[in-house]
Amino acid sequence: MKINLQENLEISRLVLGLWRLLDWNMTDQELHSFIKECMENGVTTLDHADIYGNHECESAFGKAMQLEPSLRDQMQLITKCGIKLNTNKFPDRKVKYYDYSASYIVQQAEESLKNLQTDRLDVLLLHRPSPFFNPEEVASAFDHLKTSGKVLHFGVSNFLPEQLQSLQNHLDVPLVTNQIEISPYCLEHFENQNLDYLISKKIPPMAWSPLAGGELFDPKTTKGKRVQKVLENMASKLGNLSLDKIILQWLLMHPSRIIPVLGTGKIDRIKSAVDAMQVKLTLEQWFEIYIAAAGKELP
Repeated sequence: MKINLQENLEISRLVLGLWRLLDWNMTDQELHSFIKECMENGVTTLDHADIYGNHECESAFGKAMQLEPSLRDQMQLITKCGIKLNTNKFPDRKVKYYDYSASYIVQQAEESLKNLQTDRLDVLLLHRPSPFFNPEEVASAFDHLKTSGKVLHFGVSNFLPEQLQSLQNHLDVPLVTNQIEISPYCLEHFENQNLDYLISKKIPPMAWSPLAGGELFDPKTTKGKRVQKVLENMASKLGNLSLDKIILQWLLMHPSRIIPVLGTGKIDRIKSAVDAMQVKLTLEQWFEIYIAAAGKELP
C-alpha cells in the first residue's frame, strides 16, 4: 500500500527506520536479503539520518545494496541532516549542536549520497529545529540540491507548526512531511495542534517510535501499564491480535494520514506490521486508547 506525499512522490504506507541497523549485526548479504524481503512485503521506503550509528549506518546500508543495485529504483530513500555530534569521530567539537548553514546542508546531503551509493535522495529532512536558524540559508541549500537533481523533495523532523510555516514561507518547493514522535504513549502532537496544522496543509506526518520504544509491551510506568491494559483487552476482543497491530492501526486510521516508521530488523515484525493495515478499529475503540494515554476523560 502506498501514500502520496506529493503528486510526484509516492512512498510506502509503512517505512523502515535504519537507526539501529548496526545493532542488528547483519552481514552485507543478510541485510540485503532483509531489505529485499521488506520490499517484497510492500515496505519500500527506507529512513536514514547522517548521524545514525555514529555516522556509519548509511555506509553499511549502501554497501549491502550494492549486492543488487537495481533495487534502488524500486525504493525510496529518506535521510536527515543538521545535527553535529561531539563523538570520537569529531574530537574537536566541544558540544553537540545544530548547523543549518547552506554549505553544511549541501555537504551532508552529498555525504549521504556517497555513503548510500546513490545519485539522488528522494527526501531530505532537517533533523531538528534549531534556536539558531536562518531560513534563507536553508532555502539556498534546497534550491541548489533540487536544481542539481541530488534531492528530489524536502521535509523536516520534530518541527512545530510555526517553525515549519516559517521555513515554508522562504521556499519555492513544498515541504512534504514532518517526522515527529507519535504513539498511544506520546500524545504531544495531538495536544500541541501539530497534527491539526498538518491536516490543514495536507502534509502527512511520519511517526517515529510508533510503538513507544517497547513501553507498551513491557511497561515500566503507570501510564504505560494503563495503556497496555486497554490494548490487551481490545486485542482479546478482536480475536487475540498482537498489540503492535492494534497500535499501528490506531495510527494509520487517523485523518492526518500518519506514516509509522518501524525500527525493527526482524522480518516477522515487518509482516505483522503490514497485517495491521487489515485491522479494523471503531472510533470508540480509538478513543478508548487515547483516553487511556491521556489518563483522563475528554472534556
